[in-house]
Amino acid sequence: MKFKKNIATSDTGYIFNPGSGDSFSSNQIGTDLLSFFKEDKSRGEIIRLICAKYEVEKIQFEKDLDDFITQLRDHNLLEN
Repeated sequence: MKFKKNIATSDTGYIFNPGSGDSFSSNQIGTDLLSFFKEDKSRGEIIRLICAKYEVEKIQFEKDLDDFITQLRDHNLLEN
């Protein structure tokens, strides 16, 4: 997953789309996901890291990750 080039993100989970003026903030897991996306980590790496750090069930987190990615796409924040 890669953000579009003009999308600004911060280490605190803030996301800004200068094209639309929309801004978003995320919780700690979302902040970690943004960092992992920037680092170009694979889906498998992301799932392993988050499940270990937060002690969440893999199946539940996979669903949550898909939902998060869908929201990012719905807001036109990711490259196709």
